[in-house]
Amino acid sequence: MASIMSSSSRYVADFNVAGMRYWNGAKVISKLKPGKRLSLVAEPHNPADPNAVAIYRKDVKLGYIPRDQNDLAAQLLRFGHDDVLECRILKVDKKAETWNQVRVGLYMTDKVKGD
Repeated sequence: MASIMSSSSRYVADFNVAGMRYWNGAKVISKLKPGKRLSLVAEPHNPADPNAVAIYRKDVKLGYIPRDQNDLAAQLLRFGHDDVLECRILKVDKKAETWNQVRVGLYMTDKVKGD
């Protein structure tokens, strides 16, 4: 049976998580560590932005990919290509203003079929 594994990843963008103050990031900020992966969820029915992409740690919404950087991720997620995207924590600063507390990186991954 073939397995699928990530052989490498390529940098796409990095940004601060948008909207941290409006969601539950403060509840889990002590659990956020650089290098940890976060989940991305497209929100095509979001009334503020049809390209909105939410960022989660487990079941806790931290905020969003900033509007000016969400188009690629939104399209890939909308068409079912979530397996080629990775979102990883780059920096956490608990003492910073909420819009600067968590910086993440977005990466495209290469999937290689193995034996």
